[in-house]
Amino acid sequence: MKDSSFEGPVSVIVTSIAAPNSEMRELASQCKARGYSFYVIGDVPSPADFSIDGCEFYSLERQRATGFKIAELMPTRHYSRKNIGYLLAIQKRPSMLLETDDDNQPMPEFWNARTQRPRAPALSANGWTNVYGYFTEANIWPRGLPLDAVRTPLPEFEKLPEAELDCPIQQGLANEDPDVDAIYRLLLPLPISFRTDRRLALGRGTWCPFNSQSTAWYPAAYPLLYLPSYCSFRMTDIWRSFVAQRIAWENGWSVLFKGPDVFQQRNEHNLMKDFADEVPGYLNNRKIGTQLDALKLEAGTENLGANLIRCYEELVRLELVGGKEMDLVKAWVMDLESF
Repeated sequence: MKDSSFEGPVSVIVTSIAAPNSEMRELASQCKARGYSFYVIGDVPSPADFSIDGCEFYSLERQRATGFKIAELMPTRHYSRKNIGYLLAIQKRPSMLLETDDDNQPMPEFWNARTQRPRAPALSANGWTNVYGYFTEANIWPRGLPLDAVRTPLPEFEKLPEAELDCPIQQGLANEDPDVDAIYRLLLPLPISFRTDRRLALGRGTWCPFNSQSTAWYPAAYPLLYLPSYCSFRMTDIWRSFVAQRIAWENGWSVLFKGPDVFQQRNEHNLMKDFADEVPGYLNNRKIGTQLDALKLEAGTENLGANLIRCYEELVRLELVGGKEMDLVKAWVMDLESF
């Protein structure tokens, strides 16, 4: 990205293969009322006549016509096509980018004013941390958390130091049917509601997966939006979150987790297929954290692209991400540098 002037309207990004539904119509209506841009990124099964007032829909044909290098390289039938939506938004230089999914209904809190430098309780050097434990007493954990970290005791919330922190990545939780793994869905009860009166900033040395269901990104962190394609479908946003956290630490950034601002009415899933797709994460997420932590990265926003490439080279070396990923990562960096 050639300059740091990001003063355009907020952008909201969703990818969908479904016909317009109530969640997307609500997003479009709210975006239009606020002057926000709203992009829906389609894929092979998406209806050709998709149309919602207040929404920019991008079919595969329209995606390829963007001229982005990554648009021609990305596989179809994959959630990572959302990358094209990110690039479309970033071209317009928005002051913030919000992402969610087509089965998440925004709560009023989703539209509340935010700040990149909130004052919040802070947690650093705590290793793998079940952040959900600070928002509910239920035995529940975020998708992607190593299973042997689910019951690890948490530092007492009331004793955490508060500070004003730079948090260019901010994760909102989802009520009712939150983002949990297939093991939880197969064995434990839903719905769940999280408390709304807390937020927590995770700094260097504290790992917790974050997802793409309700996530706010500020311009400094836009290069870290990249979703990998040549990995397990259920791990694409989770492994992105590990890469983003590792690079964030190099820049003194924290990741903010806040109370619920969407509720999910989940699209139909085959839970055993989800389980199979999550196995690479159950077996490797802790190792990914260890290996990423050991990398030598460089501070500074001018080094985000190089750091991103370095992290994915490591995931390819670990044989967790396919070698074709590197062409995509490099195309992503080149597309960003062209803006």
